Amino acid sequence: MNVKSHNWKSNYFSTLESEIDKIKDEGHYRVFNNIERKAGQYPKATRHNNGLTEEIDVWCSNDYLGMSQNKNVISAMQSAAEKLGAGSGGTRNISGTTNFHIQLEKEIALLHKKERALAFNSGYSANESALKSIISAFDNCLVLSDELNHASLIEGIRASKKEKAIFKHNNVKHLKEILTGVDFSRPKIIVLESVYSMESDFAPLENIIEVAQENGALIYLDEVHAVGLYGPNAAGIADEKGLSEHIDIINGTLAKAFGLAGGYIASSDTIIDFVRSFSKGFIFTTSMCPAVAAGSLESIKQVKKNKELRDSFFENVNFVKKELRQSGIPFLDSGSHIIPVLIGDSKLCKEISDFLLNEHQVYVQPINYPTVPKGTERIRITPTPCHSQDSTEKFVEALKDAWFKFMPQLAKFENQFIDKTKAF
Repeated sequence: MNVKSHNWKSNYFSTLESEIDKIKDEGHYRVFNNIERKAGQYPKATRHNNGLTEEIDVWCSNDYLGMSQNKNVISAMQSAAEKLGAGSGGTRNISGTTNFHIQLEKEIALLHKKERALAFNSGYSANESALKSIISAFDNCLVLSDELNHASLIEGIRASKKEKAIFKHNNVKHLKEILTGVDFSRPKIIVLESVYSMESDFAPLENIIEVAQENGALIYLDEVHAVGLYGPNAAGIADEKGLSEHIDIINGTLAKAFGLAGGYIASSDTIIDFVRSFSKGFIFTTSMCPAVAAGSLESIKQVKKNKELRDSFFENVNFVKKELRQSGIPFLDSGSHIIPVLIGDSKLCKEISDFLLNEHQVYVQPINYPTVPKGTERIRITPTPCHSQDSTEKFVEALKDAWFKFMPQLAKFENQFIDKTKAF
């Protein structure tokens, strides 16, 4: 074998390293904090840092209801693992379908009042795989996508290689303008979210449905930040507004309000059968671990019947908002449970997050580009029923301390958020 003596691979590594250095210089480099949540004591967690440990409070988790700590959920997972083992053993088509998967999908379909459901290993893969396969099935399909849609939705649309049009965020007028002159018979799919996790606002579902019906378009709705929280059946915003029957495909997650891992779509029998038959991301992936399926099944059942837990969740959200207002800390309040505090600079956002963690032992992750556009960097607060009033007051005092410390830097960016911030 004729191998050149010089290190030819260094050219590849240097290219990658230069890209990493670039995001470090811009303040967008992602740091993964090593934390261990304490079962039964959430939001308490142990932070591992440079060989040392300390107790912290977590304020940025998507485990909205603390269901990862639920004893019935944990017991269901333990029982399933002891009965079936750790892994599923294969894809859904090759030995990887258990009764837990079947029952979970039936429960999800029931939750959303749909004929069938299909479970994936993540909400991301559900969106990407399902969208790609559904859109690709229709010749000359036009996809209409909200400009703030999640990356998984964007990737699914992009992978379909069909024509797409992006409408301004929650702007029904712009959506109508795009559809002007488009033939009614042309296949069309409107893709949107019910709750936008970075802006904390809601989609105008009633108006979107009206546009879809007037123009012969299907609706694909991502409910990941709403399912388990909103609606009489805890099925999300479509459920809360009594609009589920008008939504053609619903995407949801098991990793947020339900506290586990995995995602799904719920739809008609025909659409689900098509996705399970043609979606490569579903067909060629080892199925969800049976214990996760069992835990998810139990979690959905627990959340559906526990309205008190959901009421407590929203009470805590409102309490945090009240405390922030009284403290003079501006935040976006569009009515949802997510509380973004806008910073406007990636490096400053990281500094504030580090200050809160190192000086006050409260953890709020900085949200930087590309998750949000440059210049809109923020910290995102996610209260839960597990956060006591004492821990909330402690957190707000810590945030006030950070706000005072970094006020000169924050003042440089505050004008760009005056119209967006509705705290006052």
